[in-house]
Amino acid sequence: MWENLRKDVSGLTERFSRALKVIAERNPELKDVVDSVDFVQFAGSRENAEILRQLVELFSERKLQRVSADILGDAYEWILRYFAPTKAKEGEIYTPREVITLLIEVLDPKPMESVYDPACGSAGMLISAYKHVEEKCGKEEASKLFLFGQEANQNILALAKMNMYIHDIRDAHLEFGDTFLYPKFKEGEGLRRFDVVVANPPWNQDGYGEEVLKKGEFWKQRFGFGFVSRQSADWAWVQHMLASARDDGSRVGIVIDNGCLFRGGKERAVRSAVLSEKDDLVECVVLLPEKLFYNTGAPGAIIVFNKHKLAERRGKVLFVNASKEFEQHPEVRKLNRLGDNNIKKIAEAYKSFSEEKGFSRVVSLKEIEQNDYNLNVTLYVMQNEEGEEIDIAKEFAELKELERQRQEVAGKLERYVSELTQALGGSE
Repeated sequence: MWENLRKDVSGLTERFSRALKVIAERNPELKDVVDSVDFVQFAGSRENAEILRQLVELFSERKLQRVSADILGDAYEWILRYFAPTKAKEGEIYTPREVITLLIEVLDPKPMESVYDPACGSAGMLISAYKHVEEKCGKEEASKLFLFGQEANQNILALAKMNMYIHDIRDAHLEFGDTFLYPKFKEGEGLRRFDVVVANPPWNQDGYGEEVLKKGEFWKQRFGFGFVSRQSADWAWVQHMLASARDDGSRVGIVIDNGCLFRGGKERAVRSAVLSEKDDLVECVVLLPEKLFYNTGAPGAIIVFNKHKLAERRGKVLFVNASKEFEQHPEVRKLNRLGDNNIKKIAEAYKSFSEEKGFSRVVSLKEIEQNDYNLNVTLYVMQNEEGEEIDIAKEFAELKELERQRQEVAGKLERYVSELTQALGGSE
């Protein structure tokens, strides 16, 4: 089939488009994925037609039949990352894979559990969850993980489905639609619930005030902690994710704008409800380093929620100031990234719920309440400033020597002025 595509350059575009349509027809899971691009329209110009021809020839030089899904998947991820800066300017969000790795390591999905991403983008978090289980338990156990995702952008959903397919993950359930208005995963008369809920939703997404959210299905079930302003849906995403989590043993993790930790108004009201002693849902807040994300230099944050905390963690929140846990990005100038050691340190702090001066601290809900439900990490954990040790005796001796030199110079200057004055007086 591939050789037939290459035969006649003049008819390449039409044959290529027709072949992709046939593939989509024979593989329903690839419908609106491989056939979503109109190559006839794309190759309308001579330049684009030549690009397509060269692309076909490039793939003809390499036989990919025996290439592992891991290598193909890594290549596809590289392409997504390569175009991420451009897409970020267009408002689409690409989550750095190191941030995803950290969050999945913290949430630790296991075989037979369900993982749900309500803003799945290109499905990076779901794939990372699968790889996490595969590395720990093997591919057979990873295939027992149940993956669910929803995405509001049809083109990005196509990328997600292709990403899954290339990674050889066949049983994921990915749906198209606005999660707030039309949640696709239902069970009985309400939302379906999952063991692990994870997302990096659009930060400060506007347009989802009370009047809009009340148009969505199951809004009473989802937004019981309160409605948010039209300017930012951050805590609406949090509430949807909490409502989508099982009551026993589930874990919820979100990558979100740092500002949602301390902004006032309606967001403060929702925070206070989520942090109440009755619900006690917030388990950990991590301040990430600056310049990790393509679309903003601002530091993001990770919030981990738990509906069933361990007894020793109840009434407490672990704050982790990871603002210095980064290394220079090897490919993109002016960007940072989380290194393996950074990820390990942050994840271990969460798992052990341990304190380290200048890095992590366990804080009571009472103290958070006294701070007006402000979750700003730097309010509770300040980075250690590396101060220079001072030898007081040595510094004092040097100060005395400087004072002696100052007096000596002042004396000389006084003599010079006196001599100059006498000389000027004599010249008159």
